[in-house]
Amino acid sequence: MATTMKALRKMQPARGLQMDTVAVPALGPTDVLVRVKTASICGTDLHIYGWDRWSQGRIKPPVTLGHEFCGTVERRGDEVAAVKPGDFVSAEMHVNCGHCEQCRLGQGHICQNLRIIGIDQDGAFAEFVKIPASNIWKLDPAIPEHYGAILDPLGNAVHTVLAGPIAGQTVLVTGCGPIGLMSIAVAKACGSSRVFATETNEKRRAMARKMGADVVLNPATEDAVARILSETNGAGVDALLEMSGNPMAIQQGFRALRAGGRASLLGIPTENVPLDLVNDVIFKGATVQGIYGRRMYETWVQMAALLKAGKLNLEPLFGERAPLDKFESAFTLLQGGLAGKILLYPNGVPR
Repeated sequence: MATTMKALRKMQPARGLQMDTVAVPALGPTDVLVRVKTASICGTDLHIYGWDRWSQGRIKPPVTLGHEFCGTVERRGDEVAAVKPGDFVSAEMHVNCGHCEQCRLGQGHICQNLRIIGIDQDGAFAEFVKIPASNIWKLDPAIPEHYGAILDPLGNAVHTVLAGPIAGQTVLVTGCGPIGLMSIAVAKACGSSRVFATETNEKRRAMARKMGADVVLNPATEDAVARILSETNGAGVDALLEMSGNPMAIQQGFRALRAGGRASLLGIPTENVPLDLVNDVIFKGATVQGIYGRRMYETWVQMAALLKAGKLNLEPLFGERAPLDKFESAFTLLQGGLAGKILLYPNGVPR
């Protein structure tokens, strides 16, 4: 096979990305080399493209981006037995150390020494990506390729939704970006009685309806909290699934939460968020959960079961597909909030 490959990389500490030719990764004894079929652009990739404050503190160029993908095993290290060349796979791209206290407690997703492939080391916006064999997830061939490419964010949604009771529960999803949209579908698939969604972007509100939301609200033009309280006989929702990171959305979400409800927070605010802790958390007896990544590997088992059972219709998320080297137009669409998930193909878009 070739010794070099195409890769989309952050080359300099400045806005933008560029295509480069790099060496195909060398394997250690416990590594797997995956030929990437398709990779999906994540919100984190947009931050790195724009070179915001978070990116400047975390990313060390040059590095190949991409942590949402699927592909086939090309080669494996000498000690790898669980997968073989030709297997259809994705991977958990959070690599935990296995030795810190959190890892020893079965909480590897919040490992003290966590590294992320595609952020801290070369990722999947390339023809090939190297993954530790322990992080490889073998996919059922019946799972569509475009679904296989978004298991990382789908896992975020599944983790958030199933972090507490959901069957028969009323749910509020604040923020209908891709993970918020997936959360709507997961909540409905897992028996939520009614799903409310708030979103200011008109296109995303339309997508939320297609994903199964029962009531979709624009908090910029109507009193979303009053509407939710009215629709729930004044009680509020059983669960807040916060996906936006927007301070106003977070505050509204807590006000719309019922006494004794749970708030599962995945969205990342870029500023401090004032909360009325007395009235919206303490006196409500609310359970507040920080959600990070996916539980290793409980979330993957749950996700695979939902997909295999045909419970999740994620088709409204997908639209544009582009060759990897046409990334600029894809990033422009996403930055404008004009698309759901865009797939990039290192070897050209299949016919």
